[in-house]
Amino acid sequence: MDPTEQLNIFKRIKSISEIGLIYAQDPYDRERYEELKQISFKLLEGISDTPIDVLEKFFMPQEDYPTPKVDIRGFVLNEKDEILMARESLDGKWSIPGGWADIGSTPSEIVVKEIEEETGIIAEVVRLLAVYDKRMHPHPPAPNYVYKMIFHCRIVGGEMNSGFDILDANFFSLDNLPELSEERILESQLKDLFQMATSLEPKTYFD
Repeated sequence: MDPTEQLNIFKRIKSISEIGLIYAQDPYDRERYEELKQISFKLLEGISDTPIDVLEKFFMPQEDYPTPKVDIRGFVLNEKDEILMARESLDGKWSIPGGWADIGSTPSEIVVKEIEEETGIIAEVVRLLAVYDKRMHPHPPAPNYVYKMIFHCRIVGGEMNSGFDILDANFFSLDNLPELSEERILESQLKDLFQMATSLEPKTYFD
């Protein structure tokens, strides 16, 4: 069994155990679900070579029904059809602007805020281009289950200026992309997003 498949099994076992711990009333059932959760961490420990006590501190206790995390990003083109990108400080590689969804803000509010904070560009949302289930695309393995919402946005103002926790910001043509932060975006996705954003027939990709 390859590490990616093992990681998917970990996510599923952990999710089942947390759902059980939320709804189980019988102490015996809770004990079994807690045991199942420990088994999931034991599996992840073997994949990541990270001690279980460290893994348990990394994952906050689940107090509600576990659901995927939502990553919201903006696909912005300039007048030359170049793609707006930001260089991430965590890995020194490039992605389209965005980040985790915030409680209390709509997806469109979040993507506009992230674009301005990361690049200095003021944008407005045109439409939703894609909702990616990260598991269905060849991103590097990661512990969280993630949906990625990508919005097509147009420039309405601002000046290029990399923001907090961003090393740089710039525009790149599709045939001259920088080294991508594949945890966040893939070249295959950028090609599909470009085609959808420039097509005369609006379509939204899902899954």
